[in-house]
Amino acid sequence: MLSRAQREEYASVGAIVVPDVLSPSEIARLRAVTDEFVERARGLTTHDDVFDLEDSHTPAQPRVRRIKAPDRHHPEYAGLVRHPRIVEVLTDLWGPNVRFDAAKLNLKAAGYGAAVEWHQDWAFYPHTNDDLAAVGVMMDDMALENGPLMVLPGSHRGPVHDHHADGRFCGAMDPATCGVDFSRAVPLTGSAGAITVHHVRAIHGSAPNTSNRDRRLLLFQFRAADAWPLLGFPAGIAAYDALMVAGHPTEPRLEPVPVRLPLPPAEHQGSIYENQKGAGRRYFAEPLAAR
Repeated sequence: MLSRAQREEYASVGAIVVPDVLSPSEIARLRAVTDEFVERARGLTTHDDVFDLEDSHTPAQPRVRRIKAPDRHHPEYAGLVRHPRIVEVLTDLWGPNVRFDAAKLNLKAAGYGAAVEWHQDWAFYPHTNDDLAAVGVMMDDMALENGPLMVLPGSHRGPVHDHHADGRFCGAMDPATCGVDFSRAVPLTGSAGAITVHHVRAIHGSAPNTSNRDRRLLLFQFRAADAWPLLGFPAGIAAYDALMVAGHPTEPRLEPVPVRLPLPPAEHQGSIYENQKGAGRRYFAEPLAAR
């Protein structure tokens, strides 16, 4: 799936966009299913085990910013966990043994989709090595105007930054004290059907969607089979090995990678959006949520 140039770009930048991974018919089915889920949120007054709601959500006007663990709730989402073209991209990067982690669908509706503050996924779930990545399926065309994922090139080779505020994990970097020049970030843009792949230590975030076009990104977290979570896997080894999507389970591989633990846990639980409510200073302007 990946050319030598794409593998080199991933190693250098910490992220790539791979075009035309999903077909137009696959994207059409994902959009239809997602529209049905958003309609199901009508009548909800607060978050639940499936939906994370925009702050401006009302029962009369449902506004969903995340569908949690979508692979557990519909076969169209679940089928992508082992999509052969997605798995091939990962085996090109890591070798034959790949394990799934988790999924989420971040929805940025036109005009009010919420921002995600700068962070590193590694701060949430450190492992014994950092051969982990998030794969984002573009359900819509993504341009700078509708809040695409933005990545700081080369940051996956740098330090793990503090994601705490007032002594508690908050899932966001403090833009005033972290010493990072966010103006260097590059947007991961492309057409519906493309995928993004970003390294677990890459600094990334996304601005609000202020355009008149939706921006829905279906995210799947994967890891090399020899990357084991430092915080453990409470469901047990059988459940852990059931997450293999290619190859075979292997023993842990230990690498000298920097680690900060997400402890004490965030005051606001439920999703990264809720975690980041504990952050003091914010980089991105608030979305047009009150409209």
